[in-house]
Amino acid sequence: MVNQPRGPDGRWVKYKYGVGAAAVGVAVAAGAGLGGGSAASLDSAAGQALKSKTSSKKSAQKGRQSEAWQRLGWRQLKKTAKRELNCGPHSFGEVQRFFLRHPCTDLDRMIVTVDDGAGNSITVSVAWVKMPKANEAGELKRLVDKDDTGNVALLGEVQHGERFTGEDYDSRLDGKLVVIAESARVTGRPSEATLETAVEVAVEFPAS
Repeated sequence: MVNQPRGPDGRWVKYKYGVGAAAVGVAVAAGAGLGGGSAASLDSAAGQALKSKTSSKKSAQKGRQSEAWQRLGWRQLKKTAKRELNCGPHSFGEVQRFFLRHPCTDLDRMIVTVDDGAGNSITVSVAWVKMPKANEAGELKRLVDKDDTGNVALLGEVQHGERFTGEDYDSRLDGKLVVIAESARVTGRPSEATLETAVEVAVEFPAS
């Protein structure tokens, strides 16, 4: 109900346009100020997150793994690495059949668990596949980037696709090298953005 005043005779008194407009103007200005402040805060938070991710990627490219996670406000909990010379036995699906025709020359795999500082832990598995030729590496990347074509067997899985489903996935091509990264939740409820950030950073790591 509108809180409209009455005159001495008991009748409703109409608002004057000036008063009404001023009141509306103040309300709109206040609302705009609040909304503007909220938008500015969101923009600032988004900008800071982007800056942290960019900085993290730069550290990752230099092979500074712990530093890369720290720049996101995360902490590395544990890491396991393994090296193979044959990709066939450590792959599945069409990707495995590809390796039977085009054997790789080196396979390095790593799995790392990180704490995101918000009560969640994430596991990230990375594979570095080196091929004899750059064009073969390009073919491999195009194949693994497609759905339902298989993949390199990532560390941390007993059964293919049990933990790493391909939902939070990234890959990178660097000459004869193909880098594949996937992430998954371990504990807590990490956001989709957090899982995506994890692979975007991890895929930048050079082979050990």
